[in-house]
Amino acid sequence: MTTTLPPSPSRRNFLRQSALGGSALVIGMYADGVLAAVSARPEEFAPNAFIRIDSTGKVTLVSKQPEIGQGIKTSLPMVLAEELEVPWRDVHIVQGDLNPAYGSQGAGGSTSTPTNYEPFHKLGATARTILVQAAAQAWNVSPADCHAENGAVVHAASGRRLPYGKLVATAAKLPVPDAAQVKVKNPADYKLLGTRIGGVDNLAVVTGKPLFGIDVQLPGMLYAVYAKCPVFGGKPKSFNVAEIKAMPGVKDAFIVEGTSNLNGLVPGVAIVATSTWAAFRARKQLKVEWDEGASAAHSWAGFAAAAQAAAKQPGTTMLRQDGDAKNAIAGAAKQVEAAYRYPFISHASMEPQNCTAWFKPASGTVELWAPTQNPGAGQALVASTFGIPKDNITLHITRSGGGFGRRLSSDFIVEAVAVAQKVGAPVKLTWTREDDLQHDHFRAGGFHFLRGGIDAQGKLVGWHNHFVTFANRVEREGKSVLQPGSGGSLSGDEFPGRWVANCLLEQTALECSIPMGPWRAPGSNVFAWVFHSFIDELAHAAGRDPLEFRLELLGDKDIVPGTGERGVPYNVARMKHVLQEVAEKSGWGKRKFPRGQGQGIAFHFSHRGYIAEVAEVTVSREGKLKVDRVVVVTDIGAQIVNLSGAENQVQGSVIDGLSTLMYPELNIENGRVVQSNFHEYKLLRMAETPPQIDVHFLKTDYPVTGLGEPALPPLAPAVCNAIFAATGKRVRELPLSKVDLSWS
Repeated sequence: MTTTLPPSPSRRNFLRQSALGGSALVIGMYADGVLAAVSARPEEFAPNAFIRIDSTGKVTLVSKQPEIGQGIKTSLPMVLAEELEVPWRDVHIVQGDLNPAYGSQGAGGSTSTPTNYEPFHKLGATARTILVQAAAQAWNVSPADCHAENGAVVHAASGRRLPYGKLVATAAKLPVPDAAQVKVKNPADYKLLGTRIGGVDNLAVVTGKPLFGIDVQLPGMLYAVYAKCPVFGGKPKSFNVAEIKAMPGVKDAFIVEGTSNLNGLVPGVAIVATSTWAAFRARKQLKVEWDEGASAAHSWAGFAAAAQAAAKQPGTTMLRQDGDAKNAIAGAAKQVEAAYRYPFISHASMEPQNCTAWFKPASGTVELWAPTQNPGAGQALVASTFGIPKDNITLHITRSGGGFGRRLSSDFIVEAVAVAQKVGAPVKLTWTREDDLQHDHFRAGGFHFLRGGIDAQGKLVGWHNHFVTFANRVEREGKSVLQPGSGGSLSGDEFPGRWVANCLLEQTALECSIPMGPWRAPGSNVFAWVFHSFIDELAHAAGRDPLEFRLELLGDKDIVPGTGERGVPYNVARMKHVLQEVAEKSGWGKRKFPRGQGQGIAFHFSHRGYIAEVAEVTVSREGKLKVDRVVVVTDIGAQIVNLSGAENQVQGSVIDGLSTLMYPELNIENGRVVQSNFHEYKLLRMAETPPQIDVHFLKTDYPVTGLGEPALPPLAPAVCNAIFAATGKRVRELPLSKVDLSWS
């Protein structure tokens, strides 16, 4: 099966060249995604474009996306190096700062690879073409008789060879070739893409070199902490300022009024000291009188009771209504009813939030060093919060010690700037682990009240889901409205909504002041567990094989936008292919498992990726779970960029998905998070990870997609369906550690 790629932009809009003022060839990308040549000087250390080749032949590539552990700092430069025909060992990679010349620089939604893959091929191919033309000109031969290899241009007939460094001066003066002259490589000729390449920062990471935001050091730097009200929406009234200022190493302490109680500058108390240790020590002695506000009455138990009451009423928002689901279910041969729930959870990145800010009042400029996933949004928030022009804000992107969506928010950045403005010196603001856990932008909790109907032939004839979610009250266009949290709003197009003739999807939002934000594979990370667990319930109620039931439900017609259809395209053939492949690779249905062991299957389409997984588990009579093996089949397009990195992402998604299934839970009491640190917020340990994770990539004729998120959602339902196969017990509440899995 093939797909049609969008046509290439015209030469006028695609390639532009400015005069180059030195013996360095630099080709970059404008903010609108248009490839272009930009000028640079040979003495510049930090390039202002993606590709730099100096007169010594040194090739420097800029990685523009934030590196948060997804491997993009390695994989995108690999695309450039492939087209440039330079050996990987000879390439030097640097992290680019926030720069409009680089275009979009966010890292979220598994978009970095699909957004940049094709443009980066053209970028590298354009540079290679110019270098070949430069060599042909030097030899007075046709460019068609020359080719690039191993960092040089070779004339095939004579065997002459010119390394790139010798061609820079000539290449810099050549016009950009017509689009027709720029040929990207045939994938059959790739030497680098699809191979195993270790992360460019691996050695630095394992040897403790300073790479992360928390490692930043500047001359004369001060260190800060920032205490916020434990109740969401609260603010400080007063604190023991004299006592705190008198402590050793403390330089200042003050209240920041703040501008927002959600995603901006939250009110708090800042302590500035000569070291992080001194700031943390003073923080422990902080005594604040808080105005806790109305949210102090909120609790998870109260939310759960409100959800139960809401489920008995019609939803406040109708998401989808096809056919007559209620009557179809009522008249079905079998009816299945179930309620699923999951808690708020934290991102729990290993590196707590931090930012170093240097406000320079003489020039009215701010310089920032931040482990951010969304540097452009961080710059914009600083500009709007403090009235500083964007051009006066420099943001250096550091490596992040995990992100998972948390660092798409920029609250920690504006906190650092607020402190830096007050003290007039470089300031590194570091959150404590307790801050990070209790003042996260959390994955929203949720409640799903489901009903399904099966006819006499074992087919699904009706589906009803009343989703009770959480929302914040915000001002929008002068009106106060409820806005569901990220991942807390169900689309009417979510599987199996568009596949069931009689489908009713409705939603009710519970108002809260809990800040919510994207959590790895937003929405999909919990919706997949709910829907594919309930589909498994329906399959067993129908007396059908769970694989066969799913394949029948998918049908044979692609679901695409257009008249009578809504939402995003859904390629049914691709999904059925991964399902059939995972069944084959796992030996689905070919083994008879003893009681206490079982297989479970699930799939999900998320962030452009089609993924299916089979989990094999053992559950002891006492209820102890062991995940023995997970088989994953993925279809993410025509090319795996870095095989080592791709496997790492899939295996990491499986482990992260299992950890999230097993343990994390945040309880809300009196408007605040109860858990404070990892002794109360457990994550999966190495000994609990599956000993075998088999990863299989399907190479298909579709555009390349990302891998940071799509392999996570199917893990939880696959494991829970395997638990049912092993024990006969259904898991309808997370985390799994709360569920009694014992059997006899």
